[in-house]
Amino acid sequence: MNASGKIGVFDSGIGGVTILSEIIKILPNEDYLYYSDSKNNPYGDKSDDEIKQICNNIVQHFIEENCKVIVIACNTASSKAAQYLREKYPQLLFIAIEPAYKMVHDYAYDKPTLVMATKGTIQSEKFNLLLKKYNNHKTYLLPCVGLADKIEQGNQKEIKEYLKENISCYQGKVENVVLGCTHYPLVQEEITKILGQVRFFNGAPNLAQHLKEKLEEYGWLNKGKGQIKFEDSQGLENKKNRFFEMLK
Repeated sequence: MNASGKIGVFDSGIGGVTILSEIIKILPNEDYLYYSDSKNNPYGDKSDDEIKQICNNIVQHFIEENCKVIVIACNTASSKAAQYLREKYPQLLFIAIEPAYKMVHDYAYDKPTLVMATKGTIQSEKFNLLLKKYNNHKTYLLPCVGLADKIEQGNQKEIKEYLKENISCYQGKVENVVLGCTHYPLVQEEITKILGQVRFFNGAPNLAQHLKEKLEEYGWLNKGKGQIKFEDSQGLENKKNRFFEMLK
């Protein structure tokens, strides 16, 4: 492996753009291949074995595309398949997103907290170990079934109605909000309008910093201009357009 390889980033859709944008801020010279898996979206309603197989197929594609690092930019895929992929491909470097619940412990431990995530993430062993270790006992868990899909589709009216119906009951009750899905930072403004001035936590900045440290450690930093390639598993042109619009 060498510095000239791409950084492969994948998500069940375009939500991982929230991670890629943080990575680009501190690693602007890298070449990126972003893979939006519209064909299998959403991951949250699939079995563990299905998710592992889907992720394995994407990794195979990234290997063919000469990716030096693979970023799992989906909390569901991270919690269900990261360990499996690391064991199957020990020669590859995987950087996986994690729900930012530990950050609450580090920065705002005693504040009431709402964790918004997919059902798959909240039920995963990985998240529950995290919760058990850092639980402030003032935490509400909200499995946001279908929210990522609505954000993916971009219907603002449906998004606002969903949020109003599902999070209004936490208004005045929480001060921290963990955005446990990479899609959710895209509707942070809408969440604020309902909950008021809460403090948001998501894992993207920490992941970006960790990735940079690993590239420095291995001597894999790219000195080039940096290019971004987008692929969608269904070849959806509208996804590509929205992706690059969000990256601006």
